[in-house]
Amino acid sequence: MDALSLLLNRRSLPKMTAPAPQGDALENILRAGLRAPDHGALTPWRLIVSEGEGLQKLADILVAAATADNAEEAVLEKASKAPFRAPMVITVVAKVQASDKIPVIEQHISAGCAAQAMQMAAVAQGFAGFWRTGSWAYHPVVREALGVEGDDMIVGFLYLGTPGCREVKAPERDLTQFVEYL
Repeated sequence: MDALSLLLNRRSLPKMTAPAPQGDALENILRAGLRAPDHGALTPWRLIVSEGEGLQKLADILVAAATADNAEEAVLEKASKAPFRAPMVITVVAKVQASDKIPVIEQHISAGCAAQAMQMAAVAQGFAGFWRTGSWAYHPVVREALGVEGDDMIVGFLYLGTPGCREVKAPERDLTQFVEYL
């Protein structure tokens, strides 16, 4: 797949099955994330890969967060199943570093670019990816369990696996609705 086709046709697939990327494919995905734009060469990212027992550990963290909120049974059930939507979840954390030149927001955006690059690298190799955030990304119990402190931020949970459904063509968007020229 050429890079332009990949970018112009990017689409998240919500249903994924095993196998997850492994070996060289996974290494390519992780290395693509490390090539994200990085003002000041701070490498402000931390990538937490969960698969196998790691998915259960992540589920336990989400359930602990829901329990801390006195959530209803349906929410607890949803939290317990969330990581299992794919055979692998990479939690992408903006690991903020003190800098007089590079603001926190730029470091958060850089981590977001890493998530996008990893998703594109997965798709380019025949896998599927789905980037989610949601309330769990900001929950203090989840942050603490994953060692996210201070200005650090979970910018997303990147679900990866083999496409488990047929891809739907991305809707066309009218550039005039989003682009201005000065």
